[in-house]
Amino acid sequence: MNHPELAMEAVRERLLAMRAELLEESESSREARDTVTLDQTSVGRLSRMDALQGQAMAKAEEERRQLALRRITTSLARIDRGEYGECIGCGEWIATKRLEWDPLVLKCIDCAE
Repeated sequence: MNHPELAMEAVRERLLAMRAELLEESESSREARDTVTLDQTSVGRLSRMDALQGQAMAKAEEERRQLALRRITTSLARIDRGEYGECIGCGEWIATKRLEWDPLVLKCIDCAE
């Protein structure tokens, strides 16, 4: 049974909206993660270093997005199995406010510590 104090359809819609936003961000930042050209005739050394740093930051952000997407998939699967809102540590219900703040949490506050 999913968390008794939450409207599961609203939670599902929020998770799907989060997923759509992450996928859109991922697509729009694809160019920033592309290989940086090392042609020094077209850009100077410092400009190339800036480009490499920007690429590294874009790749790190993409890794965070991919982690969030996996967490969203897990949360949607938990809704389908009727386990959403149940702490994976102790089996008690996660506080409603905690789930409203972050619908991807898997543990209650006690188990998260």
